Amino acid sequence: MNLISIPALRDNYIWLIDDQNGHCVIVDPGEAEPVFQALAERHLTPTAILLTHHHDDHVGGVRAITERFSAVKVYGPEETASKGAKIILKNQQKVEIGGVNWQIFATPGHTLGHISYYSAPYLFCGDTMFSAGCGRLFEGTAEQMYQSFQQLAELPDDTLVCGAHEYTVSNLKFARQILPDDSDISAHEEYVLAKRKNGQSSLPTTLGLERKINLFLRCHDTDLQKKLDLNGSITQDWQVFARLRQLKDSF
Repeated sequence: MNLISIPALRDNYIWLIDDQNGHCVIVDPGEAEPVFQALAERHLTPTAILLTHHHDDHVGGVRAITERFSAVKVYGPEETASKGAKIILKNQQKVEIGGVNWQIFATPGHTLGHISYYSAPYLFCGDTMFSAGCGRLFEGTAEQMYQSFQQLAELPDDTLVCGAHEYTVSNLKFARQILPDDSDISAHEEYVLAKRKNGQSSLPTTLGLERKINLFLRCHDTDLQKKLDLNGSITQDWQVFARLRQLKDSF
């Protein structure tokens, strides 16, 4: 399989999984035109669309794509039924899509019905996990998002985390503000800044790397807990997660 990222809108990524036999699966097409251009350049025909959640910057291109390619099947959680999903997926479901076996994880937090797709080594997690960060809590709670992270954290280190936004520079800047002496965070920030300066994407990342640089995966870290728990009110790891998200919202 060949992984292709397509920049879209302001800072989104639409993902293509190319089977190298002329067909592909599209993940979270926020708009159609960049997808049409990528398909034409690579002589690909889409067989399926995978949706992680209902926000317009992830589903905005569905109608135009399905109008042009009528045989495309659209998969997603219940909340995307009104956005074009015809095949509704649920937590822990296993399904074959585009000749690939996928496992579905319910990952609520950003939205209540958000799901993620995993087929080793690929993880398409929409607006749940970003490199060095996590999605905003528009509908769910911090505890829900923490549990979503715990579920994804059980995957192997070589998992390719394909988040849907280019937020890595901002996320690393925030992480370095919290833990200014962390060498892994500082080193990766330098690496990502150089890539972005050259117009390169910071994604995908690996789960092994994220365990080091993503504070939202380090809520058990005693140094991080001490840094955040100024009044002794934090007693559980998910509360560390909640405090981090609160700080990031005002960063």
